[in-house]
Amino acid sequence: MASYTTVTDWQDVEAGYVVDVTIRQTEDEQYPSGWDYSLHLGEVGGDTVLRYDNAHERTKGHERHAGNDVEHIEFPGMLALYNRFKRETEELSPVSWNWPE
Repeated sequence: MASYTTVTDWQDVEAGYVVDVTIRQTEDEQYPSGWDYSLHLGEVGGDTVLRYDNAHERTKGHERHAGNDVEHIEFPGMLALYNRFKRETEELSPVSWNWPE
């Protein structure tokens, strides 16, 4: 069985929005990038505003979800993608999030 190392796993709720971040390094063959991640911004109890994930990396690759739209993206590396998510989240919500380092 492949091992997973959690890099970060946290959630924050502010002003009707939720940010939910899970990033794990893995040697699992389902994740050729070496990462298992979900970076989510949504409305509390409601719709996805923005999400990056690779839940089905082997078959679908890396995805960017914006509302109901799904776009396949090139994986720029975990740090670059996390920074992109933080920047877009700040633009898409009225909240100034307290991002853990």
